[in-house]
Amino acid sequence: MTEMNAYGQPVGHPVAGWRGAAFPDPEPMTGRLVRVEPLDVDRHAPSLYTALLDPNTTPGEGLEARWTYLGGRPFDNIAQYRDWLGGRAASRDPSFHAIVERASGEALGLAAYLRIEPEEGSIEVGHLHFTPRLKRSPAATEAMVLMMRRAFALGYRRYEWKCDALNAPSRRAAERLGFRFEGVFRQHRVVAGRNRDTAWFSILDGEWPTLESAFTRWLSPDNFDDRGHQRTALSTLTREALA
Repeated sequence: MTEMNAYGQPVGHPVAGWRGAAFPDPEPMTGRLVRVEPLDVDRHAPSLYTALLDPNTTPGEGLEARWTYLGGRPFDNIAQYRDWLGGRAASRDPSFHAIVERASGEALGLAAYLRIEPEEGSIEVGHLHFTPRLKRSPAATEAMVLMMRRAFALGYRRYEWKCDALNAPSRRAAERLGFRFEGVFRQHRVVAGRNRDTAWFSILDGEWPTLESAFTRWLSPDNFDDRGHQRTALSTLTREALA
């Protein structure tokens, strides 16, 4: 219920004991399938380059198409890629992480916390770049859940996902993961000389407990048959959690 101040004006409800959230620490986040750890060029560049960028190991994967909504690929070889990764690894915000498959020890993706606002209780996940092996897999979902769990444990009240409004796969992924669509910021940015409208999504701390239960249920080995096919879709569970 909206509260009124002494002047008869509607104001937001009090947030009892609010002291802000904590800045994300560099400790790895470990799940059953993956470990999400701070990006390290020497440890992560070789497997990321091979899986993401080497045309000899990923023929026909449409390498350039993977960068359409990321502003274009700013390198041509592994040396340039290492330099680019080095800039990402040195950044505090965005805070880049590698998604490492526990079974193989190989880095199969990148993700970052960004727009980190501890005083306001808001944090965003973005700069997602998954290898073909990681995309649309339980490991990818587990990585996103680990990052959500860390953010809410640190006291954030709002967890954001933003993407190019034309990026249909990213929008579907956000909704599958339980993010609520909030609208489109028109003419938000100019990227590579083109207009970008930005779609905004969020999860709030009050929604997290039921969503976490849905993720736990979906990620359970019991939810997958002998061929690895899911028995219950995650989108079904997240919709139920937010109903």
